Amino acid sequence: MRKIIKTQNAPLAIGTYSQGVTFQNLVFTSGQICLNPETGKLNNDTFKNEVRQVLNNLNAVLLESGSALSQILKVTVFITDLSLFSELNEVFLEFFPEHPPARSAVEVSALPMNVRVEIEAIGII
Repeated sequence: MRKIIKTQNAPLAIGTYSQGVTFQNLVFTSGQICLNPETGKLNNDTFKNEVRQVLNNLNAVLLESGSALSQILKVTVFITDLSLFSELNEVFLEFFPEHPPARSAVEVSALPMNVRVEIEAIGII
C-alpha cells in the first residue's frame, strides 16, 4: 500500500505533489531545492551550500519515511549549469563518502525559485 510522506523538517510542497511517497519497501521523493524549512528562505549563498541544503532536505523526507541518505538507491540531479558539476561532486563526497547511490545529472534551463540544483531520490526503507 502506498503512503504519503509529509514532514515539517523539509520544505512543504508548494503545489499539487507530495514530499514523498512510499510503496512497499521503497520511498520516492519529490525534487528538493535549497529552501531552508526553518526560515523559509533559500540557502544559496554558495553553490556548495545550496547542494548541502538540498541533501539535508532530502534526508528529512527520507527519515520521515523510515529511510535515510545511506539507503538511497538512485538520485536524479537537475542542474542549471554543468560547469558546477565538480562542486556538486565535492558535496556528494561529504554526504556519500562510501557506496554512493546511482546518479543521473541533467542540465536544465531553469528550476523553481531560480535555484541552481534540484535533486530527487529513490531509496529503500
